[in-house]
Amino acid sequence: MPKMHGRGLSRREREILDILHRLGKASVQDVSDAMENPPSYSSVRTILGILVEKGIANHEEDGKRYLYSAAESSQDAAKSAVNKLVDTFFGGRLEGVVRTFLSDKESQMSDEELDELVRLINQSKRGKGK
Repeated sequence: MPKMHGRGLSRREREILDILHRLGKASVQDVSDAMENPPSYSSVRTILGILVEKGIANHEEDGKRYLYSAAESSQDAAKSAVNKLVDTFFGGRLEGVVRTFLSDKESQMSDEELDELVRLINQSKRGKGK
């Protein structure tokens, strides 16, 4: 049984989804060429079909071949993953995530990163006032 990673995806499914996010639209051969130690062509085609069945990828005809793409943008996928992490480990409270990183001495944020966080927070506050 393949090990599952995030959203119930196997390692290979996750790898292929990452490639689709990176390439935009890709044929089976494009995906296979972008993989480290790719399985057979038919295995890549099968995994892409599974991703389409799960609604995680889309496909369209391009002559005699299919072009595959991720069903959601990498930005939307990242937001969904972060929301799940925040819900699971921090009770849905985003400040818990920030507090964890600010208090962890090993992952000290640089002054530039802290300034950027302050800028983003202030920008968000201004946006809520509209």
